[in-house]
Amino acid sequence: MFKAIVSADTLKTTLDSVSVLVDECKIHLEEDGLEIRAVDPANVGMVDLSLSADAFESYEADGGLIGVNLSRLEDIAGMADAGQLVSLELDEETRKLHIQIDGLEYTLTLIDPDSIRQEPDIPDLDLAAEVVVEGKDINRAVKAADMVSDHIALGVDGSNEQFYVDAEGDADDVHLELGRDDLIDLSAADAHSLFSLDYLKDMDKAIPKDAEVTMELGEEFPVKMHFDIAEGMGHVTFMLAPRIQSN
Repeated sequence: MFKAIVSADTLKTTLDSVSVLVDECKIHLEEDGLEIRAVDPANVGMVDLSLSADAFESYEADGGLIGVNLSRLEDIAGMADAGQLVSLELDEETRKLHIQIDGLEYTLTLIDPDSIRQEPDIPDLDLAAEVVVEGKDINRAVKAADMVSDHIALGVDGSNEQFYVDAEGDADDVHLELGRDDLIDLSAADAHSLFSLDYLKDMDKAIPKDAEVTMELGEEFPVKMHFDIAEGMGHVTFMLAPRIQSN
């Protein structure tokens, strides 16, 4: 059983956070909210999302599991204006999701969850450095790096207490430093890892510019990025595997 009413904004933000990495996903319809965990086909980027029942105008669920085509569901949600409400109801017998938006009715055929890529285990990594930064600063760093390279290095200089971003191209380089005064918070320790910029660009699209993003970093370790959505009633964790640099 699943019945819910949610704002179009909240629904779009939730779907965007997952669709930047995968085309389809499993959604766990828990009694206290939605949970989605997915990994891209190359096993490079992961997302772990939870959306509390409190983020909905109304919410009823009993622990079911559905598989959805994200682009189809996003197209439907995109028909709603920012302030409109979206009604969602699961038909258990036909395994279809009925969606209503201001008089418009859609019936979305669901995907067999068993046919969708297995959900990842998000590893519990002991990452030495932690940086809390505004989403707009991540966006600025990604845009700057994209002008010169297809890779981006994220790191922390523990002794100088600085978070830095490096991108090296064939001809041009980009370097950005943010000290403790430029950051919301910093737990300084030496950290440095190189990442595919394409993945970070995709993740950046889903990070609100005004969000407080907690980044966990290590030496040639994945980066974890945590931020809230839906006015704090939803939470997203992205994890991106590094490109191991040969010495």
